[in-house]
Amino acid sequence: MTADERRLLRLFRALPETRREGLLDYAEFLLARVVPEADPVALTPLDIARPAQESVVKAIKRLRETYPMLDRAKLIHEISALMSQHLVHGRGATDVIDDLEALFQTHYRSLQDLQ
Repeated sequence: MTADERRLLRLFRALPETRREGLLDYAEFLLARVVPEADPVALTPLDIARPAQESVVKAIKRLRETYPMLDRAKLIHEISALMSQHLVHGRGATDVIDDLEALFQTHYRSLQDLQ
């Protein structure tokens, strides 16, 4: 236990029961206001190899992991359109995955141009 923790415990124990609840409420209030630090995101694509056999869904997951710096909201409509071509119109998975790869690369290059 750190010195601060011991001090806080000593102060807590010194308070009357009615005030302890207030201290706990205040501590919870302060904790709720803490903004968690975001995990660092890679600025360059990760090297995740494309497997020989891959479904469109798994390709999307792989590409999201490969390009974590891209905003998914900006990709969703184009990804959905390609997924629809595969599921509804019967377009081959390999061709759709090729287009998905190109889509992610294009968005990555656009992000690079902005920086």
